[in-house]
Amino acid sequence: MTIKERFRKFLPVVVDLETAGFNAQTDALLEIACIPILLDEQGVFYPGEALNAHIEPFEGANLEPSSLAFTGIDPNNPMRKAIAEDEKTALRRIFKGLKEVRRAEDCRQCVLIGHNAHFDLGFLNAAVLRTNSKTHNPFHKFSVFDTVTLAALAFGQTVLARACKAAGLDFDGSNAHSALYDTQKTAELFCHILNHYPMLPNALLGEQIRVELKDSDDK
Repeated sequence: MTIKERFRKFLPVVVDLETAGFNAQTDALLEIACIPILLDEQGVFYPGEALNAHIEPFEGANLEPSSLAFTGIDPNNPMRKAIAEDEKTALRRIFKGLKEVRRAEDCRQCVLIGHNAHFDLGFLNAAVLRTNSKTHNPFHKFSVFDTVTLAALAFGQTVLARACKAAGLDFDGSNAHSALYDTQKTAELFCHILNHYPMLPNALLGEQIRVELKDSDDK
């Protein structure tokens, strides 16, 4: 089974954003990281290559001091400013990279995987509108896979660090709230759950197989 067959031609992509608040319309997007999920010939899910960026706050963006204290991000740090990109440049570069993977896997669209995924999708969609990047955006507008739900089902845990530890995965709290690190850990968790919990019997697939067998018998 290929990745396109497993997820109905969706390419799963783990996304994590670091922001300067909770309001997607007014608060700055500061970091983004994306990791596509791939499937090898043995049917094992694994994280693909990461795409990430530090992002300059958009003009007029709100920067909540409490959020900056929580993430530890200083938008005015000279070292950060030296590598930060504007929203449009960062998003379109990352979207281009994801589209290349999507096309290589023959998938029609990316679907966002996140820990509290709708938070990340809300900020992503707002940034897409701000930068007029709708035609560049490879993601489904509202569908997501949420690792909070998956971790609750698999381990009875909803916090990312605790879910990773329950899965036997390393988690360094000192690196948490970095978009790249959190995306890597979420990707590892998503792959771990899928690799250890096989699909349940699929009635639709069974019906398809029975139809194919009947057609074959008729021939």
